[in-house]
Amino acid sequence: MQDVGVQDHDPLTEGLTLRVKAIRRQARLSVTGHGRGLVSRAGTGLVVAASRHVGLEEALAAATAGVRPAAVHAPGGVLHDLAVMLADGGSRLRHLDVLRGQPGLFGKVASVPTATRTLAALADDGAIAGTVAAVDRARARTREQAWQLGAVPAPVAAAAAGTADGPLCLDLDATLVIAHSDDKDGAASTYKRTFGFHPMTVWLDRDDGTGEALAIELRKGNAGANNAGDQIAMVDRALAQLPELPDELDVLIRADTAGAVHGLLDHIREVARCRFSVGMPFKPAVRTAIHDLAHDDDRWVPAITQQGARRKGAAVAEITDLVDLSSWPAGSRLIVRREPLHPGAQQTFDDIDGHRFTAFLTDQDDADIAVLDARHRAHARVEDRIRCAKDTGLAAMPCDTFDRNQLWCQLVLAACDLLVFTQQLALRGRHAIAEPKALRYQLLHVAGRIIRHARQTVMHLQADWPFTGALLAAFRRLRSLPTPAT
Repeated sequence: MQDVGVQDHDPLTEGLTLRVKAIRRQARLSVTGHGRGLVSRAGTGLVVAASRHVGLEEALAAATAGVRPAAVHAPGGVLHDLAVMLADGGSRLRHLDVLRGQPGLFGKVASVPTATRTLAALADDGAIAGTVAAVDRARARTREQAWQLGAVPAPVAAAAAGTADGPLCLDLDATLVIAHSDDKDGAASTYKRTFGFHPMTVWLDRDDGTGEALAIELRKGNAGANNAGDQIAMVDRALAQLPELPDELDVLIRADTAGAVHGLLDHIREVARCRFSVGMPFKPAVRTAIHDLAHDDDRWVPAITQQGARRKGAAVAEITDLVDLSSWPAGSRLIVRREPLHPGAQQTFDDIDGHRFTAFLTDQDDADIAVLDARHRAHARVEDRIRCAKDTGLAAMPCDTFDRNQLWCQLVLAACDLLVFTQQLALRGRHAIAEPKALRYQLLHVAGRIIRHARQTVMHLQADWPFTGALLAAFRRLRSLPTPAT
């Protein structure tokens, strides 16, 4: 520290001494390009190792077996390279060069022109529907293998052990992807007065802070969020992704108010044989019922947090008997929640005495409506899943045609799952539930040196890097898993 005396004779500062931290100047670096065996993505090698165990490349190879290679690289291998690139944080086809430039870690990676030709071969001339179905089957096969190795979600594991405490929740939601070019194929104006795409997605909530990517459909920007046909197709594709589940385990489909569509809920109940929990719009009958019971304290019970503790100021009530639900599936229940307005929130006509009201429709038969409310509110975690997907390549559609971008979306889901399976099989503690940005910053984008000694390839990590221990332990856990079939 340095003492710097105040020179002016200001009576407010006279006699005071400022203590200023001395600037530490770093030594000047001399930079050369003579390094050998260096890699900048040593931690991403963990993702590649996890992919080998869950069989992603083999599954993609089987899915594209009938497609003629665009070059020496098989189509399935190219798709696998793109999925690893997306998991690593790439967002454009040209980012494949980052992996290609490190053959000691990633092997022979396809070039950008080869990847472009492969996407064209798989997506153009009406091939996209068959390709998407094949990639869906490949991802389902990978998921089954990952669950068998130990990445099974907590609700499924609990049901298999006979201790099921709740359903397996699937979250349906649409999102907007902005297009920054008005000639982007398939882009259109959105309901938020932006321009781009409006894909619909379904995610599996693992109930541990992470989730798995089940289904996605790229749609034009002007597509509706409550389109029953699109929603039904997405639910069916999502359910087809799941391995065989224990008989005791219910599957719950959650959605916001866009899911309050008769065709969707009828399909969930009668065809899919699942439960539902969807937001309910404030139609006149619902609004009247809420106003009638707003001050009836006997009908309200305290709301709870996701951890089961009482949530201060919030309460829930069931108003099934106050609203005609005969047009909805039999057994439907309408539950209302009230909570204090957030600081700074502007009160609306439907907010009463400083409380905001929301409602949801469900066919679950649990007696405790506070549990049903907490379970429905957990649907908000789908926003985390979508945000992570946008950090893994969904933030923009990089290809020039709509069908190629549709295939790109499938690869985004494969990359999202690959990260989750890596976390579940190899990582522990905070890294097991970290979001992709944190994983890349702390573990994946780590420098290393690859050497060959005694007919072995060894990668050396920086000894004093704070997360080297976590990476080494993760590699050891993967090595302890059963050897994948070839």
